[in-house]
Amino acid sequence: MIRYTLNCEKGHSFESWFQNSAAFDKQKIRALVTCPVCGSAKVEKAIMAPRLGHSEASEASGPRHPSAPTPVPTPGQAPPAPTAAAKGAVAMMSPQEHELRQKLKELRDHVVKNANYVGARFPEEARKMHYGEIEHRSIYGEASPEEAKSLHEEGIEFHPLPILPDDHN
Repeated sequence: MIRYTLNCEKGHSFESWFQNSAAFDKQKIRALVTCPVCGSAKVEKAIMAPRLGHSEASEASGPRHPSAPTPVPTPGQAPPAPTAAAKGAVAMMSPQEHELRQKLKELRDHVVKNANYVGARFPEEARKMHYGEIEHRSIYGEASPEEAKSLHEEGIEFHPLPILPDDHN
């Protein structure tokens, strides 16, 4: 899975997950990728900086949660403002955005309440269930991008849990 920061023709910025780069291209051509603010199907990928891996020390301190990618300014563009965490994030959300965030939170809460947390064993447990070695059950945990790619290539279905900015408050 890959997460892109996208911009619509009206300047709204939002994120979306895709199976791979080709999936984004196919969905964009079919006008299936739309801005959640204005509904425009004229969207483009924002230029992004690559995410670097976490050190073993940070992994030992507890489960990690993916952070939002950092947009990279184009030549002649002003550098990005300090991160939301540094300035204290504020937002004006439309009723549709508020409803979408609420539904994503409900989805995450449902999974956490009704599934077993397996932590870093997620790829191993998912494989065992997929290949019939253990009984299927709902699980959630962590997987590196490489592990997620490997699971996907094996045809093992999984979905990233939504992480909302509110989750870090």
